[in-house]
Amino acid sequence: MTFEIVYVLVCLTLMVAALVYDRMRPGMILFSVVILFYCAGILTPKEVLEGFSNKGMITVALLFLVSEGIRKSGVLERFIFAMLPQKRCTVANANLRILPVIASISAFLNNTPVVVIFAPIIKNWARKMKLSPTKFLIPLSYATILGGMCTLIGTSTNLVVNGMIQDRGLEGFSIFELGKVGLIIAIVGILYLIAFAKRLLPNDVVNKDVMVTDEATDAVFVEAVLGARFPGNGKTLSEFDFHRHYGATVRGVRRNGELIQGDWMHVRLSENDILILQADETFIPTWGDSRVFLMLSVLGAEPEMGTKKKYFAMVLLLVMIMGATIGELPIVREYIPNVKLDMFFFVCVTTVIMAWTKMFNPKKYTKYISWDVLITIACAFAISKAMENSGFAACIAENIIGMTDSFGPWALLAVIFLITNIFTELITNNAAAALSFPIALEVANHLGVSPTPFFVVICMAASASFSTPIGYQTNLIVQGVGGYKFTDFIKIGLPLNIIVFLISVFMIPLFWEF
Repeated sequence: MTFEIVYVLVCLTLMVAALVYDRMRPGMILFSVVILFYCAGILTPKEVLEGFSNKGMITVALLFLVSEGIRKSGVLERFIFAMLPQKRCTVANANLRILPVIASISAFLNNTPVVVIFAPIIKNWARKMKLSPTKFLIPLSYATILGGMCTLIGTSTNLVVNGMIQDRGLEGFSIFELGKVGLIIAIVGILYLIAFAKRLLPNDVVNKDVMVTDEATDAVFVEAVLGARFPGNGKTLSEFDFHRHYGATVRGVRRNGELIQGDWMHVRLSENDILILQADETFIPTWGDSRVFLMLSVLGAEPEMGTKKKYFAMVLLLVMIMGATIGELPIVREYIPNVKLDMFFFVCVTTVIMAWTKMFNPKKYTKYISWDVLITIACAFAISKAMENSGFAACIAENIIGMTDSFGPWALLAVIFLITNIFTELITNNAAAALSFPIALEVANHLGVSPTPFFVVICMAASASFSTPIGYQTNLIVQGVGGYKFTDFIKIGLPLNIIVFLISVFMIPLFWEF
């Protein structure tokens, strides 16, 4: 092996270790690796910066704003309230009603706000119906993931892979193309959740959230999920005066789904921890739009619904989706050759309209964007390029082919799925796609077959984060809200990983030939 291959291998190994042990934010870890490649001459300045101007990355940024506009409209709350059964029913019947709806919504909106909005609503509804909320919250997260597999914009990973494809001068995916196999996976996955959620998920533990009621005040109790921008991360509550900063009193801390017992005032806080707060009724209106908290919900209360602009927001969303679909038709391209009416075009127009009609606060629009996700995506393009430039991807591809050559491209498709899926469970979905994409491209080139089936399998595998809570942010959110243990995700998620694997490997070549 050459020096460049060994250098890239060492850097990527350190990157994976840093991501697994959560040494710092994923975006900074990937950016550090990109700079190491730049210092070694593996990447040029142009290649370092190309990801930051990629259409896929910018589309993801704008979709954050579109999702915020839809969230602020209140339409999603009203929609889910209409779908939730108002009479006592079984867990299976309830999941049958709500999971297909959630998957359909997440096919077009960012998964995180969907879970942030729905988790407290479903939790409060389940308790009113005397059902265990834990039977619904992991399925909620999984349904958003399954829905995201069905469209190009359903998850940032699909847009990242599509951007990498277009960077290589190849034809990208249309908005619904991934739905050929994604829809099958979503239907089977939802049926699995409906059938087995009650059996495989734990019953709700009696609420131990230190809920001491103060009859003399109008205080409410709030669950607050800490975000990356929370200034107290890395500090203890004895060091960080939460009441002075936010005017609320911390009554308890939950981490990894369990209430911290003992001296929790001296436990160092971190992102995705949940604080149980005693606050007044102004707390959520004041801090609800802040990126300091991923989610705020009043315990035992339902969020306020609706705004006057909710219908216009839905019209904009529908026009964006239908416009991008129609704009890709050959007849439209023929008659309007000078403007590419793709998803990027329509999401740009939708974002500007939402800003000027104040569907989200245009003076604070930057806080609705997850910048770490964008930096991760931009750096993913550079890392993928470095793997190609160094010959590392070709070396790995040759070894994979050497081990599975006698089994044909189907076996290689399975290997690419497994590599990507293991990475996405341990690190992040976009980083997993970045590592797998150049290897898949080299495998296809060595075999002399179409790379498209391999690109599709990366999209499916990178999204299929079901066995651990750490691979997908929505899993971390419901773990805290629902009080799940790590093993709960393995118990219900591992069979779902196997289902997605089998459907992907056997169905993808039927729709996209080698």
